[in-house]
Amino acid sequence: MTASNLVIASVAELQLDAVAWPVFDIAVSAMSYPFRYSDDDWTDLGALALPQFSDTAGVLRSWAQMFVRGSRTDTLSLLKDLSVGVSEAVRYQSREDEGTQTPVETLNRGWGSCRDFAVLFTEAGRMLGFGARIVSGYLYNPEQQSVGSSNAGSTHAWAEVFVPGAGWITFDPTNRSLGGLNLIPVAVARDVRQTIPVSGSFVGSIGAFAGMSVEVLVTS
Repeated sequence: MTASNLVIASVAELQLDAVAWPVFDIAVSAMSYPFRYSDDDWTDLGALALPQFSDTAGVLRSWAQMFVRGSRTDTLSLLKDLSVGVSEAVRYQSREDEGTQTPVETLNRGWGSCRDFAVLFTEAGRMLGFGARIVSGYLYNPEQQSVGSSNAGSTHAWAEVFVPGAGWITFDPTNRSLGGLNLIPVAVARDVRQTIPVSGSFVGSIGAFAGMSVEVLVTS
């Protein structure tokens, strides 16, 4: 079948219950780092607790260890410091190029997009032994106070870390935020490459492809 154009339109209405200042009921056994996940947790987390990128020189591991303040560190404080540390070490820069930088590339270059921030935070957390996952979705940002969106709403990436008792805790290292008050999750995955919303290929003559545009609008 041939067509002169293709339009993919999606409209969704969601009710989110995230609060501005979340309180996390972390299990006593996990309040201080390091802690041990239960055998069931380890089984369920699986590859989510394993680093996905090579770090043969130990650059990422050494960087992540800098946020461990002592032999016993408050778990939530450690994760907050790690999230803030990403935005302190890396300058945000919107990037239209396909793909994601490796965590070491992001650290060495000192800049990256929201997906690069999310991958760096997630991999650093895994290096410290946490189960973590990438989240892709939308950022509700009508006041334009948050980084990572070019208008009222655009595709955004952040991360979640599993902490016993509290469950999955949301971190947006791009904006140094905790909790999902202004975040609309669409996809959750081990690897950011698994969150691509639309994929496919084009077959035709060189001059047949006139262009592509994407528009996202998030309203309350």
